[in-house]
Amino acid sequence: MSENTQPEQNPLGLNKPSEVPAGYDQPAPVDTPVPPAYGTPSYQQAAEAAPAPEAPYPGAAQGTPYPGAQLGHPQQNVQPGAPYQQPYQQGYQQPGYAVAGPQKSKVVAGVLGILLGSLGIHNFYLGYNKKALIQLLVSVLSFGFLAWAIGIWGLVEGILILVGSDNFRTDANGVPLKE
Repeated sequence: MSENTQPEQNPLGLNKPSEVPAGYDQPAPVDTPVPPAYGTPSYQQAAEAAPAPEAPYPGAAQGTPYPGAQLGHPQQNVQPGAPYQQPYQQGYQQPGYAVAGPQKSKVVAGVLGILLGSLGIHNFYLGYNKKALIQLLVSVLSFGFLAWAIGIWGLVEGILILVGSDNFRTDANGVPLKE
C-alpha cells in the first residue's frame, strides 16, 4: 500500500481560502438531489422528475379544440380506407396577359406573300425564319429555275393569310395578326 506523499492540489489553482469564490466554500445541502454523472436518467428517475401534464384549458382532455378555434369542414362522401381528397375550391381567374411585342398586320403579310412569296419575305415578316430561309435559298441557289414553284407556294400562303385560315392567324410568337 503506497501512500500519497504529494500534498493535495487545489483544482482552481487558489492557494488561500480567501480567494475561493462565494458558494464554493460550503458543501451542498443534504436535501438537494444529486443528478447522474453522465447519460440519460433511468426510467424511474424520469418518472419521478416529470409530473403528468395537465390539460391547459377546460375541455382539452375530451379532445375538443382550444377556445376560439375554427372548426374544419367535415368530409362528405368519404368511404373508409379511401385516400384523403381535398375539396374542390373555386379559384380566381388569371388576368389576361399582355401581348408579347407589337402585332403584325395581316394585310402587309398577305401582300408580301403574293408579291414577294418566292423570296419568303412574308415569312421573315411574321418571324418564321426557318421556312423563309428555305424559300429564299431554293429560289437563289437554283438560279431562278425553281423560283416559280416557290412563288406559287408564297402566293398560296399570302391568300391564306388574307383569308384568315386557322394556321395563318398568328405570327411565330403566337401573337394574333391585326386586321
